[in-house]
Amino acid sequence: MSPVTATTPFSVLDRSRTRRGQDAAQALRDTVRLGGQIEELGYHRFWVSEHHGVPGIAGSAPTVLAAAVAAATSTIRVGTGGVMLPNHRPLVVAEQFGVLESLFPGRVDMGLGRSVGFTDGIRRALGRDKSDADDFPGQLAELLGYFTGTQTVHPQVHAQPAEGLRIPAFVLATGSGAQVAAEAGLPLVIAPVRGEDAMLRAVEAYRDSFRPSGWGERPYVVLSGAVAVAATTEEARRLLLPEARATAYARTHGVFPPLAPLDSVLADAAAMTGRERSLFEEAQRGQLYGTEEEVAVGLEKLLASSGADEYLVTTSGYDRGALLDSYRRLALLLGLRPGGQRSDGAFQGS
Repeated sequence: MSPVTATTPFSVLDRSRTRRGQDAAQALRDTVRLGGQIEELGYHRFWVSEHHGVPGIAGSAPTVLAAAVAAATSTIRVGTGGVMLPNHRPLVVAEQFGVLESLFPGRVDMGLGRSVGFTDGIRRALGRDKSDADDFPGQLAELLGYFTGTQTVHPQVHAQPAEGLRIPAFVLATGSGAQVAAEAGLPLVIAPVRGEDAMLRAVEAYRDSFRPSGWGERPYVVLSGAVAVAATTEEARRLLLPEARATAYARTHGVFPPLAPLDSVLADAAAMTGRERSLFEEAQRGQLYGTEEEVAVGLEKLLASSGADEYLVTTSGYDRGALLDSYRRLALLLGLRPGGQRSDGAFQGS
């Protein structure tokens, strides 16, 4: 284990993916159970996500799900990756996180994104439009102002029990998120969605534009992405194929489906059209997978080139046993211990 990998906090995001033959309730229970297992393995944070009207994802109410995870754990930080602020009123979001922090003091993270609903129908049902994402900076400023008691959008309105609390806030780098995070003085969560080079350029621009604030004195970068570790390279690759197939299917059919078992994915792959094959292969790019030795090399290279402060693992897979084994192998590789402590006694993050 390299010096960089040994001192970088590692965290986990679970999207509450549904699986063929299982209902959404099972996916949510699996997320809560996984939160406890991730805590036992010694990871730093456990986050959940927000998606509306998506058949393949059960997590539509992230603050509710985060509360369930926090109640089932005792030491790991719990949060959202993230609450999509344009879908909500900032006052309500402040109140929800104020309740979470009051119930689980010192363990709550507030990850925030600027995406709106997946389809026109979902956006209408939410009472939102694509243009609502354009005011993300203003929505963010109003939200943070409820915690400090300084918001001016609605004079004399105070968020209870949020006012006076200081919950770590993170901005997801969708759209102009990196610039918004820099201007607000907040940590950035970023993935290589448009390729590693584009991600590294966005990270550099974020650091160059960062303005210290009451929420952060210096830039803080959380890289996110899938990481799969197994006994062989091929086993690790296969763990990621159901998610890649679901992504390709969504881009060709407009519906993000439940994860399918590997044998079904392989059968589908044999009958793909040229476009489907291209999207399937594209969905597999930028992922780290392999044996412990191979993943260690890949992580060291990425962390060194980016100077990232933290890594958020976002792996999804149909086989939950193989997924947990991957997280266990990665934890051993990193020297993690329960309570956020490394095997050498050093704490992995604050």
